Amino acid sequence: MSGPSKAYARAGVDIDLGNSLKGGLGQALASTHRPEVLGKVGGFGGLFLASFGATREPVLVSSIDGVGTKLRLALAMGKHDTVGRDLVNHCVNDIAVLGARPLFFLDYIGTGKLEPGVFAQILDGLAGACREAGCALIGGETAQMPGIYHGADYDLVGCIVGVVDRADLVDGSLIGPGDVVLGLPSSGLHTNGYSLAREVLFEKMGLTPASRLEGLVGTLGEVLLAVHRPYQPLMAKLPGGMLKGAAHITGGGLVDNLPRVLPDGCEAVIDTATWEVPTIYRMIQEGGQVPTGEMYQVFNMGIGMALVVSEADAEAALQALGEGALRIGWIERGEKRTRLI
Repeated sequence: MSGPSKAYARAGVDIDLGNSLKGGLGQALASTHRPEVLGKVGGFGGLFLASFGATREPVLVSSIDGVGTKLRLALAMGKHDTVGRDLVNHCVNDIAVLGARPLFFLDYIGTGKLEPGVFAQILDGLAGACREAGCALIGGETAQMPGIYHGADYDLVGCIVGVVDRADLVDGSLIGPGDVVLGLPSSGLHTNGYSLAREVLFEKMGLTPASRLEGLVGTLGEVLLAVHRPYQPLMAKLPGGMLKGAAHITGGGLVDNLPRVLPDGCEAVIDTATWEVPTIYRMIQEGGQVPTGEMYQVFNMGIGMALVVSEADAEAALQALGEGALRIGWIERGEKRTRLI
């Protein structure tokens, strides 16, 4: 067995190293497990007992996403634990907008060369975020593909499955004119817009991850690597039935994401003067001479989640959500779109 394995290693795929790293997964994965998790680490599939308690009509909600070119910044800084958290939190947010709570998560790591230290940091971030979200990390795939990925490059993708009672599903169908749009602040760029941000900040402006700039807390690299904020725990504070719709502000920004939850005949009007756009976005816009409209379509611009509630519930919702939540707009009759004012 050692002969073929060594030949494969010379071709760029080290099976023995992969097996060694996977052999140490047990404790990290077990720390995220819920009572419904069955089987063992290393099986051909993760097992999760479909036990949903008092849920009368359980609807499974799934989502899959990646971290994108934020990984290039992680590679440049040699810091890889935050991108694992980014991935989990992004996926948890994507199903939270439908009212779902997370059940389990699977990850995919594709790389040209498996680096034990990098693998350990990624796993630490994945497991830590899963524990905090009450989401079981039940498996994944680590692929060594030197013909596809080059050098230290890697890709990171995750799939999440959650559940919501059909009666509690938040699908935006109840949104109507006169409703209020609330905004929850982001922690930074989250996981979108990094191709443009890197081009402007590093190529056009000549900055580096170590640059310290007025208005930024920490180095530029630290600001850009800030972990994608998880919103599900905050949204769970809203009384049942209060939330009419929610949009995770990812790629496409407020411009493209809010219309995804609007019924026909409804238009979201967003007053961009209701919050202060963080410094990092102003730097990108000025450094790259990016039009304002495009900025709001590429980046979250400081608002990571938009929630729609009735006018009658708006103040109670703000009280439940706590400091940082604010009114950013309203719903009126019109095209199914976001209009910025």
